[in-house]
Amino acid sequence: MKPQALPPQSTSDQRISGKLSVQVQDAMDPDARKGGSGSFELLGSASAGQFELSTPLGGLVARASWRADEVTLETPQGTRAFADLDAMSREMLGESIPVAALFDWLQGRAWGGAPSTPLADGFEQLGWRIDLSRFGDGIINATRSYAPVVTLRARIEPRL
Repeated sequence: MKPQALPPQSTSDQRISGKLSVQVQDAMDPDARKGGSGSFELLGSASAGQFELSTPLGGLVARASWRADEVTLETPQGTRAFADLDAMSREMLGESIPVAALFDWLQGRAWGGAPSTPLADGFEQLGWRIDLSRFGDGIINATRSYAPVVTLRARIEPRL
């Protein structure tokens, strides 16, 4: 069964939330992994938005905000500015994650900002394999193919 993507919606009012886990495989020891999990909320668009991570009990871990001229990351330790979304996501999640592409990936479609290759159960884009085989259940798995291997798993909350 082919996964079904959600229809496009206005980039100014996107809101995607759910549970997120990120695992990074240690390049020196393939059996060693680091990472974490919690709740997330992604708001806005690739050009101006906000990404929040919370603990399973609801405490704020980090809040990233961006617009054309500013990228900031707020944590319990304070607020820091970054040059771009890649640098910010590396600090927030331990590895660079294509935040701009997440808006589309989490809706079951390839991002329009880079070429993609369709697969039977998803697609490949930006060095990541996006597995949509469980998209109907709200589950998206994204795996970065180059070292260190990063696996991002999201369970999307249904829109009301």
